[in-house]
Amino acid sequence: MKIDFLLIGGGIAGISLGYRLKKAGKKIRIYDLPEANQSSRIAAGLYNPVTGRKMVKTWKADQLFAEIKPFYQELELLTGKKFLIHQPIYRPFLSIEEQNEWMGHSADPGFSEFLEQIYSSSQSKYLFDHFGGVMLKNSGWLQIPSFLDAMNSYFEGELIHEKFDEELLISNSEGWEYKDLETTALVYCNGLGSMNSKFFGYLPFAPVKGELLEVQQSFDPEYIVNRGVFRVSLGNNIFRVGSTYTKHDLEEGPTESAKNEILDRLKELVNSPVEKIVSHKTGIRPATRDRKPFLGKHPKAHSVYIFNGFGAKGVSLVPYFSKLMSEFLLVNSPIESEVDIARYFNYI
Repeated sequence: MKIDFLLIGGGIAGISLGYRLKKAGKKIRIYDLPEANQSSRIAAGLYNPVTGRKMVKTWKADQLFAEIKPFYQELELLTGKKFLIHQPIYRPFLSIEEQNEWMGHSADPGFSEFLEQIYSSSQSKYLFDHFGGVMLKNSGWLQIPSFLDAMNSYFEGELIHEKFDEELLISNSEGWEYKDLETTALVYCNGLGSMNSKFFGYLPFAPVKGELLEVQQSFDPEYIVNRGVFRVSLGNNIFRVGSTYTKHDLEEGPTESAKNEILDRLKELVNSPVEKIVSHKTGIRPATRDRKPFLGKHPKAHSVYIFNGFGAKGVSLVPYFSKLMSEFLLVNSPIESEVDIARYFNYI
């Protein structure tokens, strides 16, 4: 069977790029093992315009956040499923100096798309927010398992739940042969699986392990609380809380130290006892050394591409960059230099 694109990997990246290519009228196949998508499936799914300890606008926030809501809502209409939760994020201030700094941000037009309100006093007796905080808008989270399940159903017949074996690839004048498929191009969207590829093993991935808890607590506001840890309501007084980040301990499986770290940070944020730990999950994220994703074409192998390296922010990065990547594949539009793998060609 002749197709246009064979995508390797069916996590957020592969599914989203596959949709854009299919929407453009291209014939695609996606090779994916669901158990290989644990980093996608256990991720928090937050899209948050203000991040980090210094509470700054996230990289490329204006471009990224213009694409998030329209993209996922389009897929909700397509599948008839709901998976995008548009919800404000409340970030408490740690000092009066931080409060004053954000009062200044309120007059900055560069922040107007993301600032709902700034508070100078505590918003709840259940929060340790003595200096108030900032309520962010154009934020929320994606129910990633629901998203992937809905899109798997959409791609029925085009998504092959089978391990991709690179050794079976055969190059020909028009592209590649793989089993009974003839494809014009290969696109690697398989997260850390690309580290073992003969094409992209040279790229400087920097895997990061993250751990999450789901806990039972009684305080259930209408917003996400995020400072030190995020706290997202799953309903019925169950909250997803996390996350830890480590590049040293990459062994799979939850750790007691990460659990205690999350619980300690939660105690500093929310004044409500944890009544029960419902679950403790972990995943290895396909982060990169410079924290920018990998997009582009292999410099030597013909018709081999990569769309990968989105780390912990795949939900917010993929809508924008899948648009750029699809335009590159379809009409050879240029890729932004910050994410183009050409920045690493000297490593080959």
